Amino acid sequence: MNSHLLFPQIGKVIASTGSRQFPRLLHDLIQTHLSIDATHIRQVRLASPGLHGSTTLLSETVFSAREPACDELLDPARLHLVRRTADYHYELHILRADRASFSPRERDCLQDISPLLLPMLQKHLDALQPSISERPTGDSLQERFRERLSQTGLALSEREMQVCLGLLAGHTAPQQAELLQLKVNTVESYLRRAAIKLGISGRHSLMRWMYGAHSSIHP
Repeated sequence: MNSHLLFPQIGKVIASTGSRQFPRLLHDLIQTHLSIDATHIRQVRLASPGLHGSTTLLSETVFSAREPACDELLDPARLHLVRRTADYHYELHILRADRASFSPRERDCLQDISPLLLPMLQKHLDALQPSISERPTGDSLQERFRERLSQTGLALSEREMQVCLGLLAGHTAPQQAELLQLKVNTVESYLRRAAIKLGISGRHSLMRWMYGAHSSIHP
């Protein structure tokens, strides 16, 4: 690890805390050490005592220069780091589209830099809390997705919409298959149908389609 190259990058990431540039700069920092295709960050608010379930407050994916095709990120190789507090989970998922598993050396490399990455991620997501808490309680990912469909005049079946929402939330095809109690190839079929209807080619273009009209989302 070249410290003289690493420290300036870390400084840029820290300086971008709470801004639209943070996810991209964090991804670029990780990519300096690992060959990856996407970085997915997520903040989950845990359920209060006596209540069931949890709430995803933020979920965002940043891709490398080359946008993977739709099928490439259905079941990617994945590494993840999680930082837990009493109220939240801060999740960092590293994805590689070609499904080549990460080597033990690469896993160790990510663990080595995790004491830097996770505190920065927590600080960034905590800095966004005021804007998140100001959103209407009904402003869920599903409702925003339905609104976007209405704006564009497009229509998806309920299953097609479910798998698109899962893709936006960072879920793989096997994870969606388990959640929806479907076969993996059935999930992939719904994704292909939705991609054709929406005119998209992958997760990145789905993100652009979903958030293109919202300036708060990094392009």
